[in-house]
Amino acid sequence: MYEVFADMHIHIGRSENNKPIKITAARSLNFANIAKECVERKGINIAGIIDCASPYVIEDIENFLKTGEAFEIEDGGIIYKDKVCIILGSEIETSEKNEEGKTGSAHNLCYFPTLNDIKGFSNEMSHHIKNMTLSSQRADISAYELIDIVEKYNGVLVPAHAFTPHKSFYGNCTTRLKRIFKEKFDRIPAIELGLSADTYLADKISELENKTFLTNSDAHSLPKIAREYNKMLMETVSFKEFVKVLKREDGRKILANYGLDPKLGKYHRTYCEVCDKQIPGDAPVTKCDTCDSKNITMGVYDRIEIIKDKEESKSPNFRPEYVYQIPLGFIPGVGGKTIKKLLDTFETEMNILHKLDYDDIEAVVGEKVATNIINAREGKMHIIEGGGGVYGKVE
Repeated sequence: MYEVFADMHIHIGRSENNKPIKITAARSLNFANIAKECVERKGINIAGIIDCASPYVIEDIENFLKTGEAFEIEDGGIIYKDKVCIILGSEIETSEKNEEGKTGSAHNLCYFPTLNDIKGFSNEMSHHIKNMTLSSQRADISAYELIDIVEKYNGVLVPAHAFTPHKSFYGNCTTRLKRIFKEKFDRIPAIELGLSADTYLADKISELENKTFLTNSDAHSLPKIAREYNKMLMETVSFKEFVKVLKREDGRKILANYGLDPKLGKYHRTYCEVCDKQIPGDAPVTKCDTCDSKNITMGVYDRIEIIKDKEESKSPNFRPEYVYQIPLGFIPGVGGKTIKKLLDTFETEMNILHKLDYDDIEAVVGEKVATNIINAREGKMHIIEGGGGVYGKVE
């Protein structure tokens, strides 16, 4: 077995013929460009592209396979240039009711082994979604019903960015996943943490003690791929092996989660929509300290403090290390031209963020930038917390 890097939440902005898929994502994010970016710039070995149930994307995948640069494998997944395995996925929004009976929305990541499987899934979901061509559209079913459809087509379901205030289970639908999934709860092997949470926050909720945690980028542009990713132990790269990692079977497992410091996430702390400001104070913050308004966007940190059932975050023995990472684009003095120069010299962002020493970086971009990159790696930079849809900042 060997170590691989995986980012399992990457969006497609447009199809090859310029049809919109994910409205908020960059036009350059298409199936072929994502595959190339993972190979040539990011050093990602497994990529989960989660807009593959769109009929436009299915057509792109079929054309991509005809080029001869990529091929499907028996254990599930598409291999591109013998360097990256693409897992076909779909992000589906479900309608849920919270404990007070109010309707909320939650995103689900659904992964499938083959093109035929996701075609079948797409066809069936077209009866539950008004516009199947667009990404992350709301279905007229709950996640309790969705999981059966996913498994019908040999797939696996993972709750997406589970704590964010919009479109997530813990963020606006429930205090416990078991209330949503009931007797099917054990069929969910993992959850995705999201950019504003980490292992230590999530492990304050006891029902998650047996779940694998995924850290993914939720990339809406090519440079954002691998801003969060996972180091996995596998025998080969495939859908079958990926599922074994999620279930921690036969020695397969996640060796490390690489993610943003949650303070950099754009929903880490609570934000007042009336005063247009982040609300200071010890968690949990539930109203504005200035206008006393409850018209707020609840922060992930504050929300977890409200719903937690463990005072101390004690992780299970299998839980891997969570490695804080500040992506190049967040580091002061590192703009687009500097990133290009670094990547042209050192190939992948992972090499720069985690492997190279100061002297190597300094020789290419100078003392000041090299110092900032090393300080970011060692956790020596001050972070201004994010909230209300605004990312945190590094000083």
